This record gives sequence, structure tokens and C-alpha cells, in this order.
Amino acid sequence: MKLIDKMINCKINDISVTVEAGTTALDAAKKAGINIPTLCHLNLHELGAVNKSANCRVCLVENEDRGNLVPSCAEVVTEGMRIQTDTKKAVMGRRTSTELLLSNHPKDCLICVKNRDCELQTLADDMNITEIHYTGEMMSHPIDESSGAILKDPNKCVMCRRCTTMCDDVQTIGVLSPLKRGFDVVVATAFHLDLGDTSCTYCGQCVSVCPTAALVALPQTTSVWRRLNDKERHTVVQVAPAVRVALGEMFGYKPGEISTGKIVSALKRLGFDAVFDTNFGADLTIIEEAKEFVERLENNETLPMLTSCCPAWVQFIEHQFPDLIDIPSSCKSPQSMVGALSKTYYAEKKGIDPDKVRMVSVMPCVAKKAESAREQLNKDGRKDVDFVITTRELGRMIKEAAIEFRSLDEKPFDDLLGESTGAATIFGATGGVIEAATRTAYEMMTGKELKTVDFKQMRGMEGIREASLEINGRTLKIGIAHELGNARKLLEDIRQGNSRFDLIEIMACPGGCIGGGGQPYHHGDISILEKRRKALYAMDAGMKRRKSHENEQVMKLYEDFLDKPGSKKAHDLLHTSYSVKARI
Repeated sequence: MKLIDKMINCKINDISVTVEAGTTALDAAKKAGINIPTLCHLNLHELGAVNKSANCRVCLVENEDRGNLVPSCAEVVTEGMRIQTDTKKAVMGRRTSTELLLSNHPKDCLICVKNRDCELQTLADDMNITEIHYTGEMMSHPIDESSGAILKDPNKCVMCRRCTTMCDDVQTIGVLSPLKRGFDVVVATAFHLDLGDTSCTYCGQCVSVCPTAALVALPQTTSVWRRLNDKERHTVVQVAPAVRVALGEMFGYKPGEISTGKIVSALKRLGFDAVFDTNFGADLTIIEEAKEFVERLENNETLPMLTSCCPAWVQFIEHQFPDLIDIPSSCKSPQSMVGALSKTYYAEKKGIDPDKVRMVSVMPCVAKKAESAREQLNKDGRKDVDFVITTRELGRMIKEAAIEFRSLDEKPFDDLLGESTGAATIFGATGGVIEAATRTAYEMMTGKELKTVDFKQMRGMEGIREASLEINGRTLKIGIAHELGNARKLLEDIRQGNSRFDLIEIMACPGGCIGGGGQPYHHGDISILEKRRKALYAMDAGMKRRKSHENEQVMKLYEDFLDKPGSKKAHDLLHTSYSVKARI
């Protein structure tokens, strides 16, 4: 008999529960409707991430048969086992564990970036801990801001090791690990290197699961406020597609509820001189990528071609697969394209000194902060993008300004860089970029109208997916992966010659940008990502124009400024290069 087929009968607080063999006391209690507090526990089966190291001891319960305390996240129930979660011993055990964590934790909650969103803070409140009975020496480690994307503060670490589970098991980067022992133990990089000197991709998935503020997106809101108050500068902003299906969660909306018009209205009230849509850049990216792909096919050049919109994925291939560095598309990401055009095309049309234009991006992604600092995206002393704030940072700015988000009117994006199609909208979900690209590549290759634009075989949440598309008698093989662990499997198959693809899309984060490290915290509820994903496809389905080359503002951009897709000027402004980096 297989272990999974065997059923176990146990009791949780005298409630009879039947569960599969191998079930933990924590999961058995959930089945009985009993809540046990946790901190280090992380159960993301859909992502292949299960952290049950039982380090924090916050989930202690009493094994009535043995009379001792056990961590419920790691204690596997056996036939007839009796577990009590609310005895004095269990309650005091959990309280003591939490107090010990608090005793070694900074007391700056009021000014902490995760104030009211910190799981340790919530535990202390739930347990009614109003004083700490344990005092003594506290950790003292340097704060690391070297990456330009992630702020690492080991002094706020509770050694839950969720970050190492995500970094090692899901993303397979292996940058973070516990070092030393006892009181000196700390989650750090090899040889205590600065994060910016490692192979970290800045995907931010460690940030998305950290229960405290030991790992957060490096804040840039103060710098943005300064630019908004600098009347000598013309400060513009762009909004990524995944932001509009997630920001509302910070204001009481359900996951996936669309708040595009209210976001534009809020940004205008914050004082931005113009509000652009990153989706415009997504449509432009698709046209340039489709052109590049068709040329590679026709000229028998390097295949497969990989889409290059995800900066964490770009960082990944530069460090991990240097021998494949010639296969990503040379196109910049939509963020950088809109940034470059704001300081050339937009500035020229509006008669503004390009040196006075400052571009701020609102992104679901932590890695976009690092992308904006890439040397290849700095031309003539001008960065394509000056500042990047996450979805969460924008939400905090709106609250800081006391703007009543739910009461705002719906406003459109500004002209020149504000129109978009349904193809651009689905950029925020895994498989969306490749679907958008095939819609345009099909018509570019055949000269015929594509009647059915929904390529549903490219959609879904499976980690690795394959699809095929018949164009002009040629069957194109398409590969799709999200999460870097899946990307590694796909690329190793290509490297070893086990798989042949023509076009590949890779997104570093679960579900794509909808699960970015800068999005509102989903706290392990993967159904939230699914709701965001469905919302993007619903937006696409409801739009009049659903192919990137149908974007009239983009076509006018080519007519007035860029000449044609793939032109010398287009390459100069919209394309980039990559460099091999050391794997550390």
C-alpha cells in the first residue's frame, strides 16, 4: 500500500480528524478548523516551495501522549495521536518563542517599511504581548543596499529561512544561506559578500516571502517626492500592466479588480507632469521583437530567440548561462523603451529640454530598480529611467498624500506614449509576451490578417509549457517558463540538445509580473495570482485592438520619428546588449 493511500485517525483538541499518512499536525489542525500561529512555515506546493524547518518554534503544540511540546509544522501525526493546541503549556511555549524573537528584534516598528504588514508584529498583537521579559545582547550586522534593488537588514531576520527556500528550491540561484552557529547565525551571502557582488538576479521572491523587513525592495519614494517638488524638472511616470490588477488590493479591492483609471488619476494628484502607459512600450517591444524574430528565421540566424523583457531573467542568463548569451532578443524592456522615448520623442514634441525630463516607473518588479541602473541603458549621460517604485511603494505614496483612492475619477493616460492594445496588457502574465509576439509575427510573415488571436495553448500556470504554431507551412516550436528553476531546466535541455525551440519566453516570478516581488504581498495564497492573471486576459478580450501593430500611436511614432521597425534609429534607441558576468 502506498503511503499516500493510508489514512490516519488522530485527535486535535479532542476533535477526531482523518488525514493522509504523512500529514503534519499543523495541516491536521487546519482540517479540523483550528488555527495554529506560524512564522517560519511556508507552504507553496504550487511553486515547489515547502519550508518546514521548524526554526521559530512559534507553532508549538502539546503532544498529549508524550506530554511534550512539538512544532506542529514538522510533527507528522500517527494513528491515534492526540494533539492539544490550547493547553497552558502550548500557549506559554508559543508566547515564549515569540518573546525571544522580539527580544532580538529592532524596536523601530513605527518607521519600518513593513509596519502593519509584518508577520512578527501581527503575532505579537495576536498573543497580546505588551512587554518583553527577556533582555540581553542583540544582533548587530551591517545593512546591505549594494544591489540598488533589495535592502537586506539581517538585524530584522528571524531565521525563518523562507528566503533560502525560495532562492534555493524555486529560483535555484543559491545566493542566500545560513552562516555560523548559535547566536552568531545569520542568513548571508557566501563570504559575506555584498548582494550586488553576487549572482543575485534581484527577482525579489525572497522579499515576497520574508515575514519581517529583513528583505525589502530598496525604497525610492523619498527621491521621487523630491523630484515632484522640484519645479525645474519635468517629472513623468509610467505604469506597468500588472500594477493595474493588483494596486487596488492595498485599498480594499479584491485581487484582480482593475483600477487603471484611478491609478492615472492618483498619479496626477501626486503631481506628475504626465502619466504614460508602459503598455505602449510593450506594443513597441512586440513590433521590434517580431521584426527581429522574422529576420532571424529568414536569415538562418541564432535560434531560439528569447524574449528579454524580464530583468531578473536577463541577469540570470548573464551569470548562469554565458554560452547562451547570444540568444535573447536585443530589444530593451518596455520600461526602458518608454523611458528612452520620454527623453527624445516626447521631449521633442513638447519642446522640453531632454535633460530636464525625469522618468519614474511604477513596476510590479524589484529587479526593475536594478535594470534602470544598467550601463547599457544609459545613453549620452541620460538614464532611460531615473527612478523605479514598486506597486507597494505607490500604494504607500497615495496613502501618505491622504488621497481617497476609491473615490477618484477614472482618467486616461496622456497622449504620445499612452495608447495600448490587448496584446500589451497580457505582458503581465506568464505566456503573455510570447502570445502577443505571435499575433504580430504571424501577420508580419504571412501578410494576412490573423482572425483568431487567442492562443490559449500558451496560457496557464504550469511551470514549463510548450506550444506550436503553423505559419507559412513552417511549424514554430514555442517554449514558456516562469520561475527561474524552471528556466534552468528549459535552458539546460536546450544546451544539451534535448529540446528544439524557435521562440522562448521566460519570466522570473511565479505567474510572471503578476507575482512580482514588488506586488502587494499574497502571503502564500497563490489563488491571488490566478485572479490577477485572469483579469489581464479579460482586459485583453474586451479591447477593440488586440495586436500590437494596430496601436495607432506606435505607428505614428514610426512615421514621425523612428522610420520603420528595425531601423537604425530604432536600434539606437530601443535595443541593448548583454555581458557575461561571474557566477558567485
